[in-house]
Amino acid sequence: MTFSARAYYLGGHRDQPAVLHGAEDVDTLVDALLAQPFSNSVATVYIVERPRVNGLPDHELAVAVDSEGDVGGLWYLNSAAGTWYTRGARGERDEVFYCHMGEERDFPADSEISIDLLRQGVREFLATGGERPTCVSWQSAGSTVETAAA
Repeated sequence: MTFSARAYYLGGHRDQPAVLHGAEDVDTLVDALLAQPFSNSVATVYIVERPRVNGLPDHELAVAVDSEGDVGGLWYLNSAAGTWYTRGARGERDEVFYCHMGEERDFPADSEISIDLLRQGVREFLATGGERPTCVSWQSAGSTVETAAA
């Protein structure tokens, strides 16, 4: 089955989100995020074909980028699996955060991964219909224990 996703990172996306159908669209999304000011450094992505719970998606992938550091992070939420952040290198910034439509989103200090790996993760999320990508390592929100999906 082929999946599609809706991505939100600009105010105008509330009514007309960016639509992702494949790897090329993922690359376009990441490139667009990298070109945005830091106040729009996060896109939230939802698979269209997944079930909704009380009218809301049962999942979310936040795609966060830092164009100056050429790094980013992923935040995965699933109503059954909980909340997860990528596990990567400790960033050069004292605090790791990104902004979704002007609102700060905190990430763990060791959540930064390369933009190439971030792209792979978003592609896998889309290809699997919203499953947590296995090409990156993960840590549970609030956890200090390394957890890898692969």
